[in-house]
Amino acid sequence: MKIKRVIFLGMAGLLFASCEESAVTILPLTKTWEIAVPNQEIPEGLTSLSSEQCGACHQDHYNEWKISTHAQAWKDLQFQAELKKESSPFMCINCHIPLQNQQEYIVEGLIDGDIYQPVKRTNYQFDEKLQQEGINCVSCHVRNNAVIGMTGSKKAPHKTVKDPTFLSEKLCISCHNATAVVTPTLACSFETGDEWKKGPFFGEKNCISCHMETMERPLVFGFEPKKSHFHSFPGSGIPKFDSLQPKILNGLSFSYSNPKKVQRAKTPIDFEFYVKNEFAGHKVPTGDPERFILIEFAVRDSKGNIVHQQTERIGEEWVWSPRVRKISDNNLFPGEERNYSLHFIPKTKGNYVLNIEVTKHRLNQKSANYNKLGSNYPLFISIYQKEFQLQVN
Repeated sequence: MKIKRVIFLGMAGLLFASCEESAVTILPLTKTWEIAVPNQEIPEGLTSLSSEQCGACHQDHYNEWKISTHAQAWKDLQFQAELKKESSPFMCINCHIPLQNQQEYIVEGLIDGDIYQPVKRTNYQFDEKLQQEGINCVSCHVRNNAVIGMTGSKKAPHKTVKDPTFLSEKLCISCHNATAVVTPTLACSFETGDEWKKGPFFGEKNCISCHMETMERPLVFGFEPKKSHFHSFPGSGIPKFDSLQPKILNGLSFSYSNPKKVQRAKTPIDFEFYVKNEFAGHKVPTGDPERFILIEFAVRDSKGNIVHQQTERIGEEWVWSPRVRKISDNNLFPGEERNYSLHFIPKTKGNYVLNIEVTKHRLNQKSANYNKLGSNYPLFISIYQKEFQLQVN
């Protein structure tokens, strides 16, 4: 039997075996998103790595986490649909279940550097129940057999260390800033961290400032209030399931020029609508390149018929095959304001209604159909609505 010569290029440059055939080189993992958090042991004083156990004492934090999209990161129907595709490489799970304890296999390298040929071995510490928790408490708060906190309390029943530097925006960006053209038809484009670094809030505000509101409350029920952070990580506000209602953090502000309430027939109605990325320290939308925002104008007559309609879109557009590439990007930069003009000439006298609605979208209906996502998977939410009554004489 012929055996290929295997060369393992790890930290120590080890040579495994040699034989008759051409060499197969196993290259080490080098990108942050290729590497899971190594298996963690249960810290002294605890009996489990589950968020459910954390919630026995940290009740507020646990209840907030349960309605977060972090808690749904593994069960997310869109992610599971993407994961089933042959083009899905091994490392996509590392941001959705960051702990090796949550993963069935440990990836030790890549044959000839090919992401579709990972060298895997069975993970005997795999915990299927823990996998369902997605990005859980341990993902951020346990390393080296200890619970990492902002204060390092000595009164805690478990081993605790203080490390606010670890629990900084660097931890957030380790997942929310992964960019690479992985294959000709697969791109990973999450640039929120880079957008923040180039924006006006860099050095003044960070991910935690906006997405983890500071508050005074007991860390454990019955104890004295301390400085703490909100743990629902509010963002787009688009729920992963129709039964889940996460908190929303909207970076946009809206304003408009009031249209004249009384107009003459065949005289133009001009209306200006302003959208500003006033509060976000990154672009809006950000993250998943399939996200977009729609601004929809509709003018209806007294019978409710639409006599004028106009739609504006904010977001990126990509071509996914035969080669993946971004073809446009009009995401709003931090502080950027954009105006949208409506120009309509009513032909007849009567009463009209001008409606404006702004919606945030996770992905379009075509992609949802392709991924066979059901009706219980919300694709968008409405974030702004306004109505104007117009009279034409």
